[in-house]
Amino acid sequence: MKLILKLTLISSIVVFFLFGCSDDTNTPPSDKAVASCEGCHTNYSHLKEVYTPDSTGPAGGCGGEAPYYEPYDRVFMGGTGYAEYKESAHYEIGCVGCHNGVDKTSDKKVAHSGTFVAHPSTISSEKCGTCHKEITDHFKTSIHNGFGQKRKVCIRSGFTGPDDFDKLPAEQQKGYKANCATCHANCGECHVIRPTLGGGGLISGHNFNKTPDMVNVCVTCHTSRGGHAFLGVGTGTQPDVHQTKGFTCLSCHKGTEMHGDGNKVEQRYAYSKLPKCEDCHATLSNNQYHNMHKDDFNCQTCHSQVYNNCGSCHVHGAGARVPSYMDFKIGVNPIRDIKTKFKLSTVRRTLGAPDNWKEYGVAQYSNFDALPTYNFTTPHNILRWTERTKVEVGQSCSYNCHIRKVGTELVNKKWYLFESDLLDWEKAASKKVTVDNALPEDWLK
Repeated sequence: MKLILKLTLISSIVVFFLFGCSDDTNTPPSDKAVASCEGCHTNYSHLKEVYTPDSTGPAGGCGGEAPYYEPYDRVFMGGTGYAEYKESAHYEIGCVGCHNGVDKTSDKKVAHSGTFVAHPSTISSEKCGTCHKEITDHFKTSIHNGFGQKRKVCIRSGFTGPDDFDKLPAEQQKGYKANCATCHANCGECHVIRPTLGGGGLISGHNFNKTPDMVNVCVTCHTSRGGHAFLGVGTGTQPDVHQTKGFTCLSCHKGTEMHGDGNKVEQRYAYSKLPKCEDCHATLSNNQYHNMHKDDFNCQTCHSQVYNNCGSCHVHGAGARVPSYMDFKIGVNPIRDIKTKFKLSTVRRTLGAPDNWKEYGVAQYSNFDALPTYNFTTPHNILRWTERTKVEVGQSCSYNCHIRKVGTELVNKKWYLFESDLLDWEKAASKKVTVDNALPEDWLK
């Protein structure tokens, strides 16, 4: 009997030293390892076991279909950036401090229960505003919230502006949110995750990136126009001269512009924080051609290359019925009330079409002709020497830009938007932007 007790005691001691003590002998080691938000989201194999497959594909946009990342890849916190995140002030807040839900559990359903929110910055005033109140208060009217786009949809629908968005038919609102709103960001889509159009998901182990990555964030959303031009993607184009000198988007477009200043504007060119060329190029007046034309048209009219256009988007249908093409057009400035000094400007074809919302129960816009189908534009593909500024020896600057008549041919006509360039359904809306009656008479003689 004594021998049995001795063996039992020795066995207990061996077990103790081999396995240690446990505060919860009912929890298997595998469960304990993932019994917390962080434990689960840093365990890649576990995430693959418990993930829920997507019910819909990633949202697409003007730049094409979004890349696809598996659900477990989008929420995995390990990898690059995670160690830095663990040393940050945001980490100290804790998972439930931002996401709500329940910590210290291995049950996925329990962890995501209650008032759990996957993307806290969708309620930024409540979550981000605790520490960043000025930014979140101002962001409510930021141009990144899509007020300009909503304004056009409302005006073409017979209303006055973005504040009337809730008056649109419910199905049209649904269509807007499913298609157009995917391009407009919240705090997380710039600073924590990939933008929706980039496939979504954590971009660097949940680390908060104060300065967004230009390619993975800015260009992901602004791909078909801003990034396309800036990086020189288009056939026959070169990268913007600023890009070749090491500039990024944020070299000119600062955080104060992105976050807003608290004042609602009807469209982005009315925003007070936009950078101006003369902010850096203070000596523009030293050039005789700049002095001659500074009040005639915007800088891009001379210094942009051809840029990406497309038109007639059939939302939730077959996409743009005027496929992407490279072009350059100078038209009558369509926003003289905002850019007051320019008579002419570069213009770009937009996606507006009378039947944009056909798939959402609105056969035709009720007031489509209220706005033109060509917008004021400032392409980000600047070069000092372009097809208009670089001329043959002995010729004036106007040689490649002004229209002149040679026999019956109008030379340089290709640069300008004429009524003959418009599709039939565009003419009533866009005639006021064409240059047919706006050019100097001696150009056409």
